Amino acid sequence: MSSAVEKLPEPISLIGSLGFATMTVKPGDTSAAQGVGDLTVVSNANLISLIESAAIAAIIEHLDMGISSLLTAIQFEAITSAAIGAELQASAECIGQNESEFTFTCEVYEGERLVARAIQKRTTVERVSFLARTAAQKLFESK
Repeated sequence: MSSAVEKLPEPISLIGSLGFATMTVKPGDTSAAQGVGDLTVVSNANLISLIESAAIAAIIEHLDMGISSLLTAIQFEAITSAAIGAELQASAECIGQNESEFTFTCEVYEGERLVARAIQKRTTVERVSFLARTAAQKLFESK
């Protein structure tokens, strides 16, 4: 009998992984349309969603089937605004990894003009069990 212990493979480092996302600002993407003030410029909520999409793109191909990631913290800074019709490009670079948590630096540009930047943290979750726990919490809260 062999008493050899099987060594598990080391998790791959995703530090340095890059992701990108784009959007064209439409009337419904504005703060005014979303009821957050009266300015017809892209809302911060849409900029954060764009930044999230870029971070997801940076790591999604490296995650196992059934694993997703969830935003857990963000430090967001709006530098300037972008009008309806603006073409925005977001980038995210993974700069930190601790087990199932990833940290990204993110930027949003309109051409060469910096519109927003952020540091975001995401954690990985097993999709089915996470959704089941969320549904169960809702069920228990309604009783």
